[in-house]
Amino acid sequence: MAETRGYFAIAKVSAVIPDPKVRGMHIATIEPGTYLDFVNPVPFSNAEGVLERGVLNDEGRISGRAQSAVRPISATDFNRIVSLGFEEIDFELPRWGESDVATATPGFAEAIQSPFIFDFERERVTQFTSRIVRDRIFRRLVLQAYDRRCAITGLKLINGGGRAEVDAAHIKSVEANGPDILANGLALSGTAHWMFDRGLISLSDDLQILVSRQANDPESIRSFVNRTGRAMVPQLAVQRPHPHFLRWHRENCFKR
Repeated sequence: MAETRGYFAIAKVSAVIPDPKVRGMHIATIEPGTYLDFVNPVPFSNAEGVLERGVLNDEGRISGRAQSAVRPISATDFNRIVSLGFEEIDFELPRWGESDVATATPGFAEAIQSPFIFDFERERVTQFTSRIVRDRIFRRLVLQAYDRRCAITGLKLINGGGRAEVDAAHIKSVEANGPDILANGLALSGTAHWMFDRGLISLSDDLQILVSRQANDPESIRSFVNRTGRAMVPQLAVQRPHPHFLRWHRENCFKR
């Protein structure tokens, strides 16, 4: 059914190879570091019709192309779907003192008004691999899932300028090639983020908050965390921290 289909992310395809399990079928492999979740799920169709017009035949009906798991997509269809996937439904301001996306890169202010409309494939790839853009999208994705609430303290603080006093933290760091996906993210207050990055706190696979024995004041840290002693995460399982990334943090960052 068309109503059950949709679009949820973008990524750069590195190669299309034969499916080793199904004769005559193919698999698209993704270039590492290019996968990016949509902030807003995009349906296969809306009130205006099918969003990917390339699956329609000459009569305007859905053709067999829609059944192909791997298929080319036009620049127009791509931009239409991506614009909806990253649409600023509820614009999330950065925390005070964080770099403003509009001024961080020369000429980027013009891109804010129409951020995903490009004439050439090279420009689209450059846009989505930009660390500035990916950090901005990752922040929106994480803060939306966590309702702008710190997973460690449980506090939801919005300052007078409308900015959420919470960071979107990578569990497996960007420097270690951690992906910009929700399963690798946590919403953390500035202090919690600082302690998490320095290995003073971590999380078990069942989301218990761990405090390092090497911390100079572990009791104060324990009083800082929410009373349950567990990270406060989204209800949907697919939005919660993945054990793979939590294990990486415990093994590579946490000071036991």
